[in-house]
Amino acid sequence: MNWKTVLRSLKNKDMQKRLGIVLGLLIAYRFLAHIPVPLAEPTELKTIINTLVASSDFGGFLNLMSGGALASISIVLVGMSPFITASIITQLLTKAIPRLEELHKDGESGRRKINQWTRIVSVPLAIIQSVAFIYILQQQYLNASTANATAATPMEWVIAVTAMTAGSILLMWLGELITEQGIGNGISLVIFAGIVSQLPTMFGTLISSLFNTSNGQLSVFGWFNLPIDPTTFWVVLAITVIGLFALYLLVKINEAQRIITINYAKRVGGNTSYGGIKSILPVKLIAAGVIPVIFAVAFLSLPAFIGQVMKVMPGANQTIAENLIKWFAAPTATSFTSGDWGVLVYPVAYFLLVIAFTYFYTGIVFNSNEIAENLQKQGGFIEGIRPGLQTEQYLQMTVNRLILFGSLALGFIAVMPFIVDYIFAQLNISISNLSIGGTGLLIVVTVGLETLRQINSRALMVTYDDYGNDDSNSPKKPFITRIRGAKA
Repeated sequence: MNWKTVLRSLKNKDMQKRLGIVLGLLIAYRFLAHIPVPLAEPTELKTIINTLVASSDFGGFLNLMSGGALASISIVLVGMSPFITASIITQLLTKAIPRLEELHKDGESGRRKINQWTRIVSVPLAIIQSVAFIYILQQQYLNASTANATAATPMEWVIAVTAMTAGSILLMWLGELITEQGIGNGISLVIFAGIVSQLPTMFGTLISSLFNTSNGQLSVFGWFNLPIDPTTFWVVLAITVIGLFALYLLVKINEAQRIITINYAKRVGGNTSYGGIKSILPVKLIAAGVIPVIFAVAFLSLPAFIGQVMKVMPGANQTIAENLIKWFAAPTATSFTSGDWGVLVYPVAYFLLVIAFTYFYTGIVFNSNEIAENLQKQGGFIEGIRPGLQTEQYLQMTVNRLILFGSLALGFIAVMPFIVDYIFAQLNISISNLSIGGTGLLIVVTVGLETLRQINSRALMVTYDDYGNDDSNSPKKPFITRIRGAKA
């Protein structure tokens, strides 16, 4: 990351415009997160939902991933989940249906059609999730309301579903507008902004617990006491050390890449020769970035969400509902103390899905067949490897080896908070929502690194011409004059 280049690029009007648009769209998203759904008595419903969020691990996780939209009962409560689910469906169909795969290879026009189908599929998914959310909220309101609450009328249902569906589609549109600016991935940045908005609350709760001295004070070598809770201090210290270690690993595997040297054959056309040069093809250890983590979290949230719907649905099998919630809600240190094997379902499934989605998404962003064809057309080849099919096989083998290590490392970092939760449970140390916060921080750090990389690339583009005009370290003579003087 070249900070001098980034700071220099801020003087460029195009860079200022792009950054301003992205920041403006993220601010608009945060405003939308505080517009309530027109459903029931707003004050009483918000009190009931806040109680639900505080008492349920799944509610706290959903509130974190939605950027506080659940606690605010916002119109963007559904979030990007329908669009993410639609993206997974269309990308799976692209690999399964040859006609769609051909369309994907057609270039920008084909990808635009696939993206348009993804948007269309997102609408019915948003409607279904909106209906389910409103049904859960209404049942919670009817069960916990102290007043003579009544069920929503059909017109209120239509208004609420329309508002939440429109909020989800609006978020999808904002994400695409952000992506068009070339500063970062729109979906990732929207989720990033939602999680970051909740971090001050999380850290505030941790700090207030740290300075709560009702259970005693920390003794420093028996000389004096610090006005902080001893148990919380050591827990915070352990979390900080583990977090820094995880951050170091994450940065390393996110920046790691394999450099493949590309040679270009020398061609002679008349009196001019072309080629005869070397280039590089960098292959990242994790080419998919943070997308596997986001896909895995979105995929795992669906069974628990279905369990929540079944739980409040009259006549539904409550045993299945409780099991879905227990198995697919992010476990905490308190959950691990129960000794039930069901709490291990989520971490194991999370680990395996991160690996699976890393392979899946890397196959989309890194097409070895297309790269091999382009190299052959341009007269490029890898030393010792024949152009064409052998080059494709070599690239595929190299990428598969990198993905194997990279996906395992990313999966380990993703489940590390659960491992720490389990250790705390064995030590009888109670700390809540560590795994939830760990997942959020993992997404925040990875998205932050990817966004900084794209900002750096954009900064190099807009400041490229400045280097040709930068003569601060050279004599005050024209370039051609200096060359002639040197020849003389």
